[in-house]
Amino acid sequence: MTRRRWIADEVSGNHAALTGAHATHLARVLRARIGQEFDILANGVLHRARIATINEDRVEFELGEAIPAGAETVQLTLLLAIFKFDRMEWAIEKVTELGVSRIIPIIARRTDTHLAAAAAKRAERWRRIALQASEQSRRTSPPEVSDPIKLSGVLAPPSGLKIVLSEREEQLKLIEIDPPEDVSEIRLAIGPEGGWTEEELEMFHQTGWVSATLGPTILRAETAAIASTAITMSSLSR
Repeated sequence: MTRRRWIADEVSGNHAALTGAHATHLARVLRARIGQEFDILANGVLHRARIATINEDRVEFELGEAIPAGAETVQLTLLLAIFKFDRMEWAIEKVTELGVSRIIPIIARRTDTHLAAAAAKRAERWRRIALQASEQSRRTSPPEVSDPIKLSGVLAPPSGLKIVLSEREEQLKLIEIDPPEDVSEIRLAIGPEGGWTEEELEMFHQTGWVSATLGPTILRAETAAIASTAITMSSLSR
């Protein structure tokens, strides 16, 4: 039987701990017992671990042998324009399961002003969702979830493949893009409800982004995020 995997909140020597709500879920919901074994990621190293003590807000483990955690792939950064929070949380959970390395919430021109104003207070919740999804999908680490930022602040990153999904694009399909073998990072930009503005698309093109389409239909933002992540991650394993 596959052991449940957790990412430690604290590490000290050959001990690790889950704290707060993280520990409460294990102790109260899953009814963990002293002596029970799990896989624990401690400072980036995966260990077989045994529960030493249990409290509602703290579960401590004794770390055992290190075990293989699996190879990492090319880094995929998702620029996700902010949209309705319930659907955005669902998208964050699913793209984490699919393997994104970093999620950057974007305040776009068509982002609802109320959502933009409240987004900074949601960032910590988004990180918790990504952490839980990482444990469920047995990732070696959770994706980084950045604080919300305006689009202009992330348009010109270092070298790498940069793709923006655009409703204006009719020729190049995302599935047709074959990443170069030496690429270390791919950035993928998903627009808000209503799509990117003409001015934003021009900003993308001026900073070296490639436009691509998922097809002739108009998708919800969360559907586009999940579909494009799945296609891109699949292309990296071809």
